[in-house]
Amino acid sequence: MYNESEMVAENEALPLLEALPRIPVVTSVACSFVLAVIYVGSLYVWDTKYNRDHPTTIKRRFASVSVVMLFAPLFVYIYSSPELLQREPFAKLLGFRLQGLWQAAVIPYALTALLYLGPIFVNMQNESFRSYFDLDFWRGSFNNIIWIRNHVMAPLSEEFVFRACMMPLILQSFTPLTAVFITPLFFGVAHLHHIAERLSLGMELSTSLLIGLFQFTYTTLFGFYSAYLFARTGHMIAPLVVHALCNHMGLPDVQDLWQQDQWKRVLAIILYVAGFAGWIYLLPIATNPSLYENTLYWNV
Repeated sequence: MYNESEMVAENEALPLLEALPRIPVVTSVACSFVLAVIYVGSLYVWDTKYNRDHPTTIKRRFASVSVVMLFAPLFVYIYSSPELLQREPFAKLLGFRLQGLWQAAVIPYALTALLYLGPIFVNMQNESFRSYFDLDFWRGSFNNIIWIRNHVMAPLSEEFVFRACMMPLILQSFTPLTAVFITPLFFGVAHLHHIAERLSLGMELSTSLLIGLFQFTYTTLFGFYSAYLFARTGHMIAPLVVHALCNHMGLPDVQDLWQQDQWKRVLAIILYVAGFAGWIYLLPIATNPSLYENTLYWNV
């Protein structure tokens, strides 16, 4: 994706980055593992007879992960290098800063929408697309606790714990590219608890494991992308808005695609390919750290 001239140009566009102070690998990995266990464990501290989509279960889990979000930054504060804590504002380590904020909120979102170009076109052929322009749709959505979980609380809590609190630690032990490939593994494993939930609902073990493997693969791949956005932009808002968009869009509905008229189907396939190719091409350009004044994390 990068040629030598592009890398040189990017490095020249940024101030000379100071290398992050180092902490032991065992410290950063152990902290990340504990954070992942605490996050998943918080979902099951409640003794409830209801399934995961019941309002009572959702509200209790909101409370649990909120507590985890309060304590997660302590891992960064306690186990980060003292030199780094003296050198940089603590909020900046977590991805909260004003410089480059609007760019981090808009550009990664638009880039991800490009990836969904084909599915967006297919959705535009359906009546449901018109609901986005209906005020009642949005009122209903914000009054629907499952919608709030999927589009607000899950992206917010997961990105805060798995990106804003894990990545600063992992980046103090590994290069940015290595860190991008490490933290998503914790994120993917953290979603395997859904296997137990499906088994409790009576699903066969083989089917549950197959779905679990697929979900692990999907969430890990998304984790790579999300961690990459955090390291490149230095903002938590970037993976947050992208996470919400991906939760809304979900996986492409192939059945819906093949139900389209022939010319629409051909056009949709072209847009699927064009969107993916455009995303691949623009990914290093749209996430250039200089766009976001990121002088902390991306130093390769």
